[in-house]
Amino acid sequence: MSNFSAIRPGTDLSKHARDLARTHDAVLGGTRPSMRPRDLVARSWRRALELGLDPDGMNTRDPLPMDEVERRRRDSPLRHVIGDLTQVVSSVADASHFLMVVTDADGIVLWREGASSVRRQADTLGFSEGALWTESMVGTNAIGTALAEAAPVQLFSAEHFEQNQHPWYCTASPIHDPRTGELLGIVDVSGPAMTLHPAISALVETGVRLAEARLWRHHEDGLERLRRSAAPLLATLSGPMLLVDDHGWVAHSSGIAVRERIAAPRPDRALAVPGLGLCLPEPLADGWLIRPSGAEHSVVAELHLTGTPMLEVRAGAAPWRTTLTTRHAEILLLLHDAGAPGLTTEQLSRRLYGDGAHLVTTRAEVSRLRRSLGALVDTQPYRMADGVRLTLALGPSGSLGECAFLSSSTSPGVRALAFAHSPG
Repeated sequence: MSNFSAIRPGTDLSKHARDLARTHDAVLGGTRPSMRPRDLVARSWRRALELGLDPDGMNTRDPLPMDEVERRRRDSPLRHVIGDLTQVVSSVADASHFLMVVTDADGIVLWREGASSVRRQADTLGFSEGALWTESMVGTNAIGTALAEAAPVQLFSAEHFEQNQHPWYCTASPIHDPRTGELLGIVDVSGPAMTLHPAISALVETGVRLAEARLWRHHEDGLERLRRSAAPLLATLSGPMLLVDDHGWVAHSSGIAVRERIAAPRPDRALAVPGLGLCLPEPLADGWLIRPSGAEHSVVAELHLTGTPMLEVRAGAAPWRTTLTTRHAEILLLLHDAGAPGLTTEQLSRRLYGDGAHLVTTRAEVSRLRRSLGALVDTQPYRMADGVRLTLALGPSGSLGECAFLSSSTSPGVRALAFAHSPG
């Protein structure tokens, strides 16, 4: 049995549903229940109550128009595996009793497959394409709670916050980009509560594992196609170079030892690549050729922490600049402080969030940072790459302890830096 299942084999579903209904009414009515809700459910109910949601009514649904749903489908990597997910679910004998729903990372329903009778029941809940199915919109539900908890979730009957969802069960699991760990969306199987089987959670887990494996294979196939299509051109060139896809993943390298990814190329901006220096991306039919623009291969980056965080990169030519989110500036500051030894995912999580439990979130943040900066930030462990010198621009005082960015940060590691360097 999966460790996130809401029921055990042999559970009397009707009795359990009645017990949960009494617990739901007691907890949300402010009285002591005879049976405590599961910790995960209690946390979610508390969040829904703090948001002011109504457990007795149907909270606001405002689905996106279908043209926006179609745009999100086109932009989602999950479009490559939706057929595989559908095939896994439809292979189950009683698949006609439930829906498979796939959302994006925002919790917006992009795909919905299942019998027309179950779809009609779901429509009465606003559980349709384009709906935002997060806790903040519809209270405790497997999709929204899986997003909030960053973990698989199964809910049965009155474990849902809204009373009109009590006739349902739902089982949801996050699906991640296998290259980066970044959240892509949620896979959910939902159906009438009295049809819940303990194997449903295993079905969802199997679908997610298959989809992530297919995504990795799709990535590898894309790099192989790029290598084949560029082979005649590469045979005529000499000197250090990289062949990368649109997202900066390396399909081929020559004359340079580089990890699997650089910053995503853009036609209007040079790239700083350790070992190559400043490079001018040259567009190809299916990717980019990256070659150095000069002889200087060292890279100097200056992190500006006055006003909007910004990184200025110099590599023997005119510098390029990019603005940073607060979180990405904090990561660079912490990596600067860590020096050559760098930080493990758990160490960076503790410095950013105060504990080592935010591993998935930490990996996703670094992945987004590397999408912008690429090989300037190395992995395993996280650190500034060899050949990159990071300096800090802190304002008139030049002191970490007097820099407003550090003192206003919510990250424990950044605040510790400010305290360590504070005057006196």
